Amino acid sequence: MQAIWKGAISFGMVTIPIKVFSATEEKDISFRQVHTEDGGRIRYKRTCQECGKEIPYSDIGKGYEMPDGRMIVLEPDDFADLPLSSKKVIDVLEFVPADQVDPLYLGKSYYLAADGGPGAKPYVLLRDALEGSELYALVKVALRSRESLGLLRTHENVLVLQTMLWPDEVRDASFAAPDEDVEIRKQEQAMAESYIDTLRGEFDPGQYHDEYRHALEQVVEAKAAGVPMPETAEEETEGAEVVDLVAALRASVEAAKARRAGKAAEPADDKADMGEGKTTPGKKAAAKKTAAKKEPAKKAPAKKAAAKKTATRKSA
Repeated sequence: MQAIWKGAISFGMVTIPIKVFSATEEKDISFRQVHTEDGGRIRYKRTCQECGKEIPYSDIGKGYEMPDGRMIVLEPDDFADLPLSSKKVIDVLEFVPADQVDPLYLGKSYYLAADGGPGAKPYVLLRDALEGSELYALVKVALRSRESLGLLRTHENVLVLQTMLWPDEVRDASFAAPDEDVEIRKQEQAMAESYIDTLRGEFDPGQYHDEYRHALEQVVEAKAAGVPMPETAEEETEGAEVVDLVAALRASVEAAKARRAGKAAEPADDKADMGEGKTTPGKKAAAKKTAAKKEPAKKAPAKKAAAKKTATRKSA
């Protein structure tokens, strides 16, 4: 993997030479813009507004438009000569409690690796000191043409740099707050807490998957092979107004319990599906999903619908 930045961590009087690597990658299906009649790629030309000529990428620079309309063209040397101490140094400003950092401020993650043998010992020293402290190192760093606040923390024996937004980049949230005169009954609060307790679990992101991307891949594969599109079992959703929050939450708790019971039975269901041998490749995944959704319904027959009807009668 290629490093995107080289520099050093300034940790008091200790300097730790490091390399910076992207810690994450977004996985998605990329599409091309095409002409729907013949599938030809759509191309865009870079043209100059003043002379009308097509401009090669090598001749395109960065310009800043002044309030009076003047365009100030900046050269690569202008960026290189910026008087920033954070250009090649991750400067530790202070150590802050981890539980005081609002995730709203967090940005992209980067792995930091010691650059060369001499940097290994101070790297391990800082890593181990952070590991048991419940503190994050608040830092300043200039990455990819901008200076950011950041956090240094540990992850699987590696120092991680987490870039942050500046305080003036986080919008005021007051506009989204509901009216203060909204009253919540004790029964409603209790049922909401019960629902949360039902879904309580250990953080394990590995058990979740991008089903939208998987469905798109199935559609693309089916079209490429010229076979029928995979069938999907759609869940019925009701858009009716909630009349009784307690009844609705009670039904949600029962449904959550049924879903969890269904997940525990999924491995046996998968084997049963694989033994049938009658589903087509495009329909096989959909058949598994349908089987998983039907299983909870056998264990908790129509409780959700019954609860909603009861809520409606009470309201009447």
